[in-house]
Amino acid sequence: MEASAELVLSSLSMQLRPKTVTSSWKARVRWIGPCTALLLTPSLASPQAQQTNPPQSAPEPKIKFAQTPYQPITGRQRVKWVLISPFEPENLLRGLFSAGLGTASNTPREYGPHWDGFAKRYGMRFTGVITSKTMEAGLGAIWGEDPRYVPARDKPFRERIGHIFVMTVMATRRDGQLRPAYARFIAYPSSNFLSNTWRVDSVSDTSHALARTGYGFLGKIATNTLKEFWPDAKKYIFKR
Repeated sequence: MEASAELVLSSLSMQLRPKTVTSSWKARVRWIGPCTALLLTPSLASPQAQQTNPPQSAPEPKIKFAQTPYQPITGRQRVKWVLISPFEPENLLRGLFSAGLGTASNTPREYGPHWDGFAKRYGMRFTGVITSKTMEAGLGAIWGEDPRYVPARDKPFRERIGHIFVMTVMATRRDGQLRPAYARFIAYPSSNFLSNTWRVDSVSDTSHALARTGYGFLGKIATNTLKEFWPDAKKYIFKR
């Protein structure tokens, strides 16, 4: 009886074991399917969905325009600005235009409408430029005014246009902040009134000195514009 009971139990265990293994295998298959689907869902997502829902863990840094800290102008740089800036291309072009216009209209009439008159007009303007820049750099050194123009090439076009006009009447101080260009406001009219002492009689009065002061600020706008956009135009023209 004991032997027959053991045979019955062993046969029952043999019958139940495949079912248990089979049921366990089926359960694993049922779990593997959903897990695989969950893992593959992000990789199978459409490119548009990935673009519209970028990962939020690492946002891109915002662009900052002022990457380089301002370095105040030194005394040697002031002297260099006074000596070199009158010979910069934009100033030389302004002188050629002014002298050519004056020669074409024979103003002042004492110089005459010929090449000799052109040279006198150009030289007269050049002496005024040297005087104005010396006064602007010297007075600005007292309160730390920087007479240099720094282009804003990393800004949008509209802001660059505004920068041209702002830097015509403003200047950077030692602390890097913009303030009214008081040295320029003093130097432009003072140098033009002072030049009345060596100009010919027809243009050595108050009205002509004031007119030259206004032209000086207009010329400053033209110079800033050339410094701002000429490097970009040069790359475009010469395909560099």
